[in-house]
Parts: sequence; C-alpha cells; structure tokens
Amino acid sequence: MGTNRAWWGLVVLLLPTLLVAMDMTALFLALPQLSADLGAGSVEQLWISDAYGFMVAGLVITMGTLGDRIGRRRLLMIGAAAFAVLSVVAACSTSPAMLIVARALLGVAGATLMPSTLALITNMFPDGRRRGRAIAIWATCQFTGGALGPVLAGFLLQYFWWGSVFLVAVPAMAVLLLAGPVLLPEFRGGQAGRLDPASVGLSLAAVLLMVYGIKQLTVEDVPAGPAVALAAGAALGFVFVRRQLRLESPLLDLRLFRNRPFTGVIVALVFAGIAMAGTGLLVTQYLQSVLGFSPVLSAILFAPMGLGTAAGTMLAPALARRTSHTSAIAGGLVVSALGSLLLIFVGTDGPTALPLVMTGITVLALGTGPLFALGTGLIVGSVPPERAGSAAALSETGNYFGGSLGFALLGVVAAVVYRSHMNGTLPATDSLAGAIAAAARLPADQAAVLLDAARAAFTTGLHVNGAVAAAIFTGLAVLVRTMRPSTSAAEARLPDQEPAPQPS
Repeated sequence: MGTNRAWWGLVVLLLPTLLVAMDMTALFLALPQLSADLGAGSVEQLWISDAYGFMVAGLVITMGTLGDRIGRRRLLMIGAAAFAVLSVVAACSTSPAMLIVARALLGVAGATLMPSTLALITNMFPDGRRRGRAIAIWATCQFTGGALGPVLAGFLLQYFWWGSVFLVAVPAMAVLLLAGPVLLPEFRGGQAGRLDPASVGLSLAAVLLMVYGIKQLTVEDVPAGPAVALAAGAALGFVFVRRQLRLESPLLDLRLFRNRPFTGVIVALVFAGIAMAGTGLLVTQYLQSVLGFSPVLSAILFAPMGLGTAAGTMLAPALARRTSHTSAIAGGLVVSALGSLLLIFVGTDGPTALPLVMTGITVLALGTGPLFALGTGLIVGSVPPERAGSAAALSETGNYFGGSLGFALLGVVAAVVYRSHMNGTLPATDSLAGAIAAAARLPADQAAVLLDAARAAFTTGLHVNGAVAAAIFTGLAVLVRTMRPSTSAAEARLPDQEPAPQPS
C-alpha cells in the first residue's frame, strides 16, 4: 500500500490502542465513586478492576490466531463494534455483578483490538526502519493512553457520573468503524494455525483460577480454598502447556521460546508490567488518600508515569542506533530500578513527599521505554509475516498479564504490610479507604490518631512496593544482559527482508 495511506492507516490504528490502554487505567480514580454508588465490597472492587485486564491477557493469543485466520482488519472491526456496545452497557450498570460481567466482556472485545493493530502495522510497513518507527509511535500511543486514562477520568468525575468514563470509547470506536475499511487493507496468514477450543478453555480456566486464588488469599482467614484454586490453576496450566507441545498447529507456539532473546523479552514484559501496575495502583491512592489531593489533581500528578514511558519509547529507536538493543533495554531497566528506589524515601507529608514520588514514577517509567519499543519489535521480527498476529498477541499477553497480575500481587503485598502495621489499632480496618470511612464516625481526636496510623501504614506499603519494583527491574536487567550472546542474530531480523504478504 502507498506510504501516505499507510501512515494515515496508522493514525486510525492508534484509536483502539489509546482506548484499550485508557480502559486499563481509568478505573484507578473512578473506582471509589462507582463502588459507593453500586455498593461494591472489597472483593467485588478487585474483580471490577481486574476482570478487564485478565480477560485481555487470557484471550489475546486466541484473538491473534483468529486474526491470522479470518483477517486482521475484519477482527478489528468486529472488536471495535463490540467494544462500543459494551462500553454503553458498563456505563449503565446497576449492580457490581453487572459491571464485572460488562468489564469481562469488554476484555474479550479488547483482546481482539491489540494484536490486530500491531499485526496490521507489521504488514503495512514492510521496510524495517519505517516499521520500527511505526511500532515506536504505536507503543508511545499505548502508554500515553495509560497516562491519559486517569487524567480523563478525573476530569469527567469532576463534572459527570462515573459511567462517563466508559462512554468516551463510543465516538472513538465509531471513527474507527467508519475510517477502517477505507484506510486499512485486509491481511490474513496463508498458514494460520487453527483455533483449538480445548486450548482456549484450558488457558482461560488456568488464568482465572490462579487469579481467584491470589485475590482470595487477601480476604480469607482460612487459606484452604484459595490454595485449592491456585493448585487447580497450576495443574490446568501444565495440561495446557503439554497440549501445545503436542499439537501440530498449537494455539500458543511454545517453540518460539527456544529463541533466548524472545524469551527474555517476554519475561521482561511480564515482570515490568507487574512492577509498573502495582506502583501505579499504590501511587494513585497515595496522592489522594495520604497527600489529600483531589481526583483531578491526582490524575494530573500521576500523568508523568505514562508520559515518561511514552517518551522512553520514542527515544528508543535513536538509542538503538548508538548501542545494541540488549544494552539499550538493560540500561533502561537499571534506570527504572533507580526510580523505584526513590519511592522508599517518600513520607506522609512534608515538602519533599510530592517531588520524590513524582520524580520516582517518572524515572521508573522513562527507563521502561526501550523494553516496550525495542522488545516489541524483536518479538514481531522473530516470526514469519503470516504469523504476525500470533507474535503480536504474545507481546500483548506479556504486557497485559503482567499489568493485571501486578494489581493482584503487589496489591496483596501492600495489604499485608498495611494490616501488619495496623494490628492493634482501633477500630480495626483492612484498607486505607476503610480507615477514612471509619474516621468519619469518630470524634475528631480519635479520628486524627486513626488516620495518622493508617496513612503511615499505607506509606510503608508504598516503600515496600518501591523496594520490590527495584529488585524486579534489576533482575530483569541482568536477565536481558544474559541473553546477549544470541541477540545479534535476532536484531538482524528486525529490518525484515522478507516480502510482506499481499492484501487479500
């Protein structure tokens, strides 16, 4: 296709990229209001937050294979239409259960969008240099969307009800549905793998059971039920892996993991997502409930985290021209570790608290840019063009699964730290939000004591999160450098010399 048309097509593809990323983060600020309005309990709040991300993570590989088979543009259009309709349903939810179901179905629709956009980009830009620039723009847009999600949510919540957070997707998807057939060519892989319903079911069941087990460990005194769920999820995951190794056309081609740089990037995407999501979840609450900023101002103060990642992805191609991909990614991860360490020194108040937390999240995010930009290009460049959808799906799986898992795992760590520090404090509360609610019913002097203890306990949880994130990023930097002997060959494939598949 023509160069100008390809770039205009890229502009259209940025719409679903923005919307899916925004939907992952918009509920950071909307969750307190919608929970109060719908009467959602603590477990229901966790499922409202995580149902979307885990469904994306669980189904994105399936959708990548489906796009290779039926056509990437066709799948994109179907997903966009479903996303628009389900956004209206979510906005009009009247109960926690209805919203959880709507969010889960939105995750199914979102899973069709991301691999389709990235796969189409690889097809629309056969030249390796232009493709690298397009992927960097795509990644920048993805993380800009993550940054804009809380900002837009904060603005909307200031003037409208919480359902408006979901409705912003509708006009954007309408533009995609109108412009997509005109500007986007159709591509499908001639040798796309078939869909295997048993593999789809096994992967979903394994993910959801393990997530359920992790979540319930934070709220149940007796760990037997969550332990059974975790064991069942692990067993189904093992069966899934065995099945993929035996199938001629597996849903997930595990042979790709024989490529050491490929494996290193996937692992790095998962664990970087854990560190970033957990940090984002705690920092947004810290800004509002500890430092006392309004939702709108908290969203603005939190925006540097997403914008820092966006800046890092845009700088990555220039950095890669001066050093190896491995060195660029590993160096960036070291920068992220240093940013995470700054969070250890934030306090509950004082003139340095806000500058420290903002500097920390900005530096942390900036360092991840090379991983997301160059790592995504490495993954897509590791497979033949006709399997681009499946490779893009693996990249997105690592990203979204890591992000969703970060909410659960580091949320658990923060909850454990909070409870240990609040043990013996009356009235007993299991969260900072609960302490704030309890304080409203107490005399002023007792309320002040409770709030001081709760804010100190929560800030300690943020310190622990910073230390954990720093350890994760440092370990990932070592891992990526360990993969260096095999990286040169993989990098040579990024300027893909193979002809792109012809539009159907």
